[in-house]
Amino acid sequence: MNISLPDQLKEFVDDQVGSGRYSSVSEYVRDMIRDDEKRKAQEKLETMLMEGIQSGEPSEMTRQDWADIRREAVRQFEARKSRKTV
Repeated sequence: MNISLPDQLKEFVDDQVGSGRYSSVSEYVRDMIRDDEKRKAQEKLETMLMEGIQSGEPSEMTRQDWADIRREAVRQFEARKSRKTV
């Protein structure tokens, strides 16, 4: 993948690499992409939470509800973990 940047942005990226935090421009770009992924995931979570809060009257959670939520969270975590190791 090739990316064209104006001189000002190229200098900024070069400064970031030159600071020692990143070993290459590619590492810097990967880090920025990961940060963007995290930001978008956080925004999605906040949107979903607000939708839940505004969806109506609250209902009581049962032990089975919590067990189902935990099971689904573990399933998603394992799926995400297996994608990273592939």
